Amino acid sequence: MCRGIRFKNELKSVDKASTNITLYQVYVMADVLYEVDRRTQIVGENRLELLLFRLHGDQLYGINVFKVQEVIRCPKLTHIPNSKDIVRGIASMRGKTIPVIDLGQALGRPAIEDLSTAYIIIADYYRSVQGFLVSGVDRIVNMNWEEILPPPKGSGGSHYLTAVTNVDNKIVEIVDLEKVLHEITGINVDVSEQVASEIEESLSRVKTVLVADDSTVARKHIKRTLDQIGVECILVKDGKEALEYLEKMSAEKGGVSDDLSVVVSDIEMPNMDGYTLTTMIRQNPKLKDLHVILHTSLSGIFNHAMVEKVGANEFVPKFNADDLANAIVAVVDSSVTDNAA
Repeated sequence: MCRGIRFKNELKSVDKASTNITLYQVYVMADVLYEVDRRTQIVGENRLELLLFRLHGDQLYGINVFKVQEVIRCPKLTHIPNSKDIVRGIASMRGKTIPVIDLGQALGRPAIEDLSTAYIIIADYYRSVQGFLVSGVDRIVNMNWEEILPPPKGSGGSHYLTAVTNVDNKIVEIVDLEKVLHEITGINVDVSEQVASEIEESLSRVKTVLVADDSTVARKHIKRTLDQIGVECILVKDGKEALEYLEKMSAEKGGVSDDLSVVVSDIEMPNMDGYTLTTMIRQNPKLKDLHVILHTSLSGIFNHAMVEKVGANEFVPKFNADDLANAIVAVVDSSVTDNAA
């Protein structure tokens, strides 16, 4: 909680003319390697850090800090001709242009009007850097994934929440940014003809794939990709469901290798995250040899350090259908090579 307070005070103390508040300034950290080490300490402990922000009024929203590169005061934005209203413009930062999405509008709420007091959350998401316009940034809190709950039943298929939680007796809504970006920019979920042709010979050796992802959009993307290459999959909503499925299969059949080729898991999930799921798989003698691919919109050096720490086999950034198809087929190809040796 001290970090969250420091973050809030830091924001309050910055002059409005300032345009840059990096996470490294927030944490008062100059050494990137130290930051990587600090963050990897929570891996396997089912914990996360949430950046809390507001769009309108007092309602709090959250985003995983791992996604965030920095938080800036909203600079002057350059309008993009023929762009959607939801894209408020582009911001120039260090020689790069970043599209800025009005997150309020994206969630079906009014546009954020006063840009002079607004902030932009710069996030590395879906292999590209995006800016999300918000009316205010509150603080960073350290939480356990068990405190992050699925959205209430009955919220409907049109909601943009991936989860909810409670901070200081206030409901925090965690936004499904995958759904937001999918509806704004669209995502190609088609396997290319070239890749389909290259992997065709290996596909007959691929068994069922277990997919764990809390985003309905992400599950649909993955299923569509696997359907195109003729690979069956079992879909679950989080790491806890995935582990329960694996343990039940293992108890009934004495193992899972005869039925499953690979586990494809998101990292950010309510109840149990992908890091913890991987850790639990590696600790179970009957499951420890399972091939685990962490498939996430999170990117950067933090994930590669964490993948190595928890013992996952591979990290595949979302979302590229060819990359996912190749990664799954590579599992059976390497198994054949190992057996031949």
